[in-house]
Amino acid sequence: MYQKDTDRFHLLLTAPPLISCEVESVVSPEDTLPQSKSKAYAPNSPRILWLEISPYRVIMTMQGNAQVSYRHFWERGVYGISRYWLPTESLQPNNPIRLRNFTSSLILNGHPLPEHLRLEYELWAEKVQLGCYILNLEIKH
Repeated sequence: MYQKDTDRFHLLLTAPPLISCEVESVVSPEDTLPQSKSKAYAPNSPRILWLEISPYRVIMTMQGNAQVSYRHFWERGVYGISRYWLPTESLQPNNPIRLRNFTSSLILNGHPLPEHLRLEYELWAEKVQLGCYILNLEIKH
């Protein structure tokens, strides 16, 4: 964690890799129908989770090494944007899925450096509420 400005902080974390699954068709001479086999693998490099934290807003970005990436913008009492990017082999490469979020509570404790962040928000697709979520982060220095 490092301090960007008076009340703004950046926190950089690595996240464990998502396990991906490939499906391949295998044809053997004895088989009349092809069979599918799946292989699970994990990417070599870590995913980076970057949080920009202030008492007023939080921006969280996950860069996912050709896996799912996302960016959330949360501000108390405001409808923010959550964007998700699917892997490049998906049906719509590089076109993000855009959802709205409404932040009902944003609490940041600790001085001079943050020690606890609690964020409560709703996630929306158009007029359909997808759920209520809580981000609860304890920061050890």
